[in-house]
Amino acid sequence: MSTFDDQLEKMKNDSGFIAALDQSGGSTPKALKSYGIGDDAWSTEEEMFDRVHEMRTRIITSPSFDGDRILGAILFEGTMDRAIGGVPTAEYLWTVKRVVPFLKVDKGLADVADGVQLMKPIPGLDDLLARARSKGVFGTKMRSVIKQANAKGIAAIVDQQFEVGKQIWAHGLVPILEPEIDIHCPDKAKAEALLEAGIREKLDQLGADDVVMLKLTLPEADNLYKACLEHPRVVRVVALSGGYSRDEANTRLARNNGVVASFSRALVEGLVAQHSDEEFNNGLDRAIESIYQASTT
Repeated sequence: MSTFDDQLEKMKNDSGFIAALDQSGGSTPKALKSYGIGDDAWSTEEEMFDRVHEMRTRIITSPSFDGDRILGAILFEGTMDRAIGGVPTAEYLWTVKRVVPFLKVDKGLADVADGVQLMKPIPGLDDLLARARSKGVFGTKMRSVIKQANAKGIAAIVDQQFEVGKQIWAHGLVPILEPEIDIHCPDKAKAEALLEAGIREKLDQLGADDVVMLKLTLPEADNLYKACLEHPRVVRVVALSGGYSRDEANTRLARNNGVVASFSRALVEGLVAQHSDEEFNNGLDRAIESIYQASTT
């Protein structure tokens, strides 16, 4: 069995969740501040990314971070291009931890129009995908955001996600489509119903060999995405924490059978640079275990 087939089998069938370690330029200072590192700890953008790579390295190399409970990890491009213990990050994740590596490929969000934020154009995407594949990356992730239950805007979000997803699959990588619904959306349940219908329609149009993953906001109606979860073109449905606390996200996740977590802020909540290794590893272990349990319902 090839590495890709082995990873696909793990993503389809194993228990666990995906760790989202993909904060990029705009969100990195906030992530570092939450980790206890202020902006006086760097003077250039490169040094800032060095600090966040140190944080991610501490998480990934922790004995609590393992392939028994973690299916995959989503990386920022700069993390993919760096190494852990002298081993390229994606290679380290799979060969040492048995964790499937993904890459965030979007370049941020456009301004709000029709109640949504589409992805900005992604220049050089083909080159990035080829480079990711050469580094052993299995799949990708790209995020857009729905702010209102606007049918026109949501249709545009779904169209864009699937269009770029086909480009990614053409490079032999599995795309995670992430049409996030803002948890503060005033008509969130209506937006979710529109999104679910739009996704199912697009899934039915995929070719027999096409596969995608879906990363979705935890819905107001439990098991809303059951049909997507069971669709033959879907490898996995995962949920983002979306700004919910870890406890709230876990509670909502546990009510959605078959959906697993892909948490970022909720995963590292409460972890700080000043922790001793024992404190850090124990705190990470508790977080991973709680998310794992919520992902196995």
